[in-house]
Amino acid sequence: MDWNQVEGNWKEVKGKVKEKWAKLTDDDLTEINGKRDQLEGSLQKRYGYAKDQARKDVDTWISTLP
Repeated sequence: MDWNQVEGNWKEVKGKVKEKWAKLTDDDLTEINGKRDQLEGSLQKRYGYAKDQARKDVDTWISTLP
């Protein structure tokens, strides 16, 4: 799956995001609204990730999606 598919199917995918990154709140998920840069920013805020780590974690997660 690529990010365009994630963005297009955000309502279905956000449950998987919540499973992977449980510290993200429902408000975070609403704010992210399928935007990768918003997801990475929220991961930096909630998990204390560096920008590169957030990008790498998202890349790894996307590669596991069907």
